[in-house]
Amino acid sequence: MTTDTTPLALYVHWPFCVSKCPYCDFNSHVRERVDQDAWRSAMLADLAHEAAQLPGRTLGSIFFGGGTPSLMPPETVAAVIDAAARHWGFEPGIEITLEANPSSVEAARFADLAAAGVNRASLGLQALDDDSLRFLGRAHGVAEGLAALDTAQSVFSRVSFDLIYARPGQDLAAWEAELRRAIGFGTEHLSLYQLTIEPGTRFATLFEKGELAAFDPDAAADLFEATRAITASAGLPAYEISNHARSGAESRHNLIYWRYGDYAGVGPGAHGRRGGFATMRHKKPENWMNAVARNGHGTQIEDALSDHERAVEALVMGLRLGEGVALARVDALAGGTAPLDRRALARLRDQGLIGADDGRLQVTDAGMPVLEAILRALVIA
Repeated sequence: MTTDTTPLALYVHWPFCVSKCPYCDFNSHVRERVDQDAWRSAMLADLAHEAAQLPGRTLGSIFFGGGTPSLMPPETVAAVIDAAARHWGFEPGIEITLEANPSSVEAARFADLAAAGVNRASLGLQALDDDSLRFLGRAHGVAEGLAALDTAQSVFSRVSFDLIYARPGQDLAAWEAELRRAIGFGTEHLSLYQLTIEPGTRFATLFEKGELAAFDPDAAADLFEATRAITASAGLPAYEISNHARSGAESRHNLIYWRYGDYAGVGPGAHGRRGGFATMRHKKPENWMNAVARNGHGTQIEDALSDHERAVEALVMGLRLGEGVALARVDALAGGTAPLDRRALARLRDQGLIGADDGRLQVTDAGMPVLEAILRALVIA
């Protein structure tokens, strides 16, 4: 158990989707039928177990992710929120986010989800042209997606949405036009991801067969640079490698991850970090349900992290942020000196890819496009 009193984050994973998108490697599953009463009871049991491991804390954020959490019955969402409040209590102005597909069916639930306590929606628009949405395997069209966005903005106090760029055939001018159109919808936050071919996905299978080409890395770098310039000029600068927000509208939940705070994870496949332990739930929904029935919780892994492992994780997460990471904190987690290759650090500073001022280590704008390479060179795993 931990005696930490800093605000805690809660992640709730709902694993079900209507269909599996070809680019998605998340823990998502398609089922013909879901026993909603059984799922609600299991979620509440898993939540109660986590709360018992983290006494004396308050919640700063709750995030319903998936899968497709907007398929959750609003009464289940309300039950989870109410239980979390009883177990921990809420920080003033708690952020409660739910990821949603922008379909008309799910948009019809938005008012009920807001009444349940959700105050921030994250919509998976993914693209603003119908051909791209079909390519990405999305069930909605542009008109339906924008109608759902309009509904979300009328119901929730805070709204974000996702777009995927560096799609096959997309050139710089097309992406710039799409991005400027997206900014014009007036949301406070955008998550903008380059399309990647993840192992185990349908896109990976197509790529291996030669039926899908990878996007040219140089062209992708141009799109990345344009994305940061356009969002910054519109008042939504990048505060993390793929996330952009107006000042004060950053995702508080994700900032807890990136700043290496404690978070509890419940539901199939959910990860957590609490009191120096790494937790993971059973991934397959049926296995998780069986574990909850058998043990009262769905935990599969609960491992103590070494000082070195915690310091590495803090570096890898913190260097995604524009603000970087405080070296004194990483030194403290490491129980000595941060696990950094000092020769690599000097080289990266000389190349203008890393800054190290005022006790903080930051990846520069020039370094962000090659962040993964920087981490491999810099952090001693």
